[in-house]
Amino acid sequence: MSATAVLTLLAATVLLVPLFKRLGLGSLLGYLIAGIAVGPYGLHVDSQPQAVLHTAELGVTLLMFLIGLELKPTRLWALRRQVFGLGLLQMAGVALPVAALALLAGLALPGAALVGVALAMSSTAYVLPLLAERRELTTRQGREAFAILLFQDVSVIPILALLSVVGGAGRAPGWAALAALGLLAVAGRPVLATMFRYVTRFGRGNRELFAAAALLGAVGIAVALNAVGLSASLGAFLAGVLLADSEFRHELEAAIEPFESLLLGLFFIAVGMGIPLALLAAHPLLIGGLGAGIVLLKAFSLYAVRRATGGEPAVARSLAVLLACGGEFAFVLFAAARGSLLAPETADLLTAAVALSLALAPLAVIAHDRLLLPWARSREAPPFSPIDEPGRPVVIAGFGRVGQVVGRMLNARGVPFTALDASAEQVDFVRRFGNTIYYGDASRLPLLRAAGVEAARLFVLAVDDVEASVKIAELLRRHFPEVAVLARARNRTHMMRLRELGIQQVMRETWGSSVDMGKHALQLVEPALDVEAFATVFTQHDLRLLDRQQAVYHDQAALIALSRQAGAELEDILQNDARLRLRAAQVQAQEQAPAAELD
Repeated sequence: MSATAVLTLLAATVLLVPLFKRLGLGSLLGYLIAGIAVGPYGLHVDSQPQAVLHTAELGVTLLMFLIGLELKPTRLWALRRQVFGLGLLQMAGVALPVAALALLAGLALPGAALVGVALAMSSTAYVLPLLAERRELTTRQGREAFAILLFQDVSVIPILALLSVVGGAGRAPGWAALAALGLLAVAGRPVLATMFRYVTRFGRGNRELFAAAALLGAVGIAVALNAVGLSASLGAFLAGVLLADSEFRHELEAAIEPFESLLLGLFFIAVGMGIPLALLAAHPLLIGGLGAGIVLLKAFSLYAVRRATGGEPAVARSLAVLLACGGEFAFVLFAAARGSLLAPETADLLTAAVALSLALAPLAVIAHDRLLLPWARSREAPPFSPIDEPGRPVVIAGFGRVGQVVGRMLNARGVPFTALDASAEQVDFVRRFGNTIYYGDASRLPLLRAAGVEAARLFVLAVDDVEASVKIAELLRRHFPEVAVLARARNRTHMMRLRELGIQQVMRETWGSSVDMGKHALQLVEPALDVEAFATVFTQHDLRLLDRQQAVYHDQAALIALSRQAGAELEDILQNDARLRLRAAQVQAQEQAPAAELD
């Protein structure tokens, strides 16, 4: 690959990938489009995408190594039902109908089975970063999606092994391969652990050297197993499994992940370069129908499987949309089966269809979030709770991690309150512990009147969502101006927006704990410092700064300039305070000196 080609490739990547992420279409689609732009059907800066793909497959190898590192026995046991239950059901629920359709289309049984399994795969490289970006990795659908993807990734190993047998004229792995696997199982972990201890001990914290050792371990085993007829991905996966419980696991993940992300991006660029646009132009309806069919069939199959196993509609719907796309391992399987189980034309058609399904996946997520999700929530959401109790002296809107603490303290003093929350799940959870809470949206005026806000002495605004919090504050100031409001602010900007509406009692949710943590930090590094006095000066300065920022916070340039100026002012205040304390101590010492001499 020429220097000009590399430069053009980097320019296309830097230009397109952030743009697609900004548009909410995901980085994966940006990589595919960048590959198309510089490939033989675009700018034609490089006419050999297979050479790029061969190098970029190292990204898939490193991905398998990281997946192996995740397979700690304890974690796998905790997820066993989702991984081996839900994962197997999802694989079968998609692979069987797809294989049946492939048989009807004229493929032989081995080829049809391969197509079914390959199209059942979803993209780990697309779904997991998307879940992390949406902060859904720890949600129900996030955990289940991870379990299904883990099952799919692990299943690639036996699939590749079977493919080497079936696609290789029935040749089973030889004695050299079996011996290599046995040697790896017995000596792999001790040898790798010894190498990493050596690097850690004599490398003196050299992170680049540790990264080189991590690459040597992952790629070395992959190359060794590939030399005896086994898959390189299998070798990398086994290397990760061997080190999953080692003390080097986290360091290995940190060292390998940047290379894996870069090479996996290059892998998708190479896939984009290899998409046969001429074939797409020749058969647009066929490939378009196949790509859309993959997304729709996988979505409907997974939704049906999850609902049949007792999943809630919202979780099943989210899983169906997230995992509806094709996966990177489909490209690997189709390339391995090309010319043996699949005719080259068929492999090209399926590759183009999977790439198109990846391009459609971000659009499906956007359509789900903006169209289907609001409609489904309006149909699935239970009706708001009727409030039939008399007005209480305190109303709490938002009964999450902040509102519950306020409520517990009021309960401890016997102060009655009415609690409201707009999350049906949160209401159900709180009610399990015997608490009285009403499901309702506090940004609706009828609900506030039903809760008796006009007769309340205090309204505690503890809603987590910033926009909902501001909307409720506007309603309170307009319709209940006499009611005192104590509001929670997520950050400084939220606090200034509430204060602009006339809400004066606003507490930043992390301010007090952050100041306490800073005091502890200073006490540990500067034991002689009077941290209480320092914290008092720091807090007073911040409150004065907040008042000044309030006046200009709509002007971003003025706000930035004021913040920079405030840092220098705080330094001057602290220095002057230190000089005054020193002078006071000197005066006190001078006043006490004659008395000491007299004694």
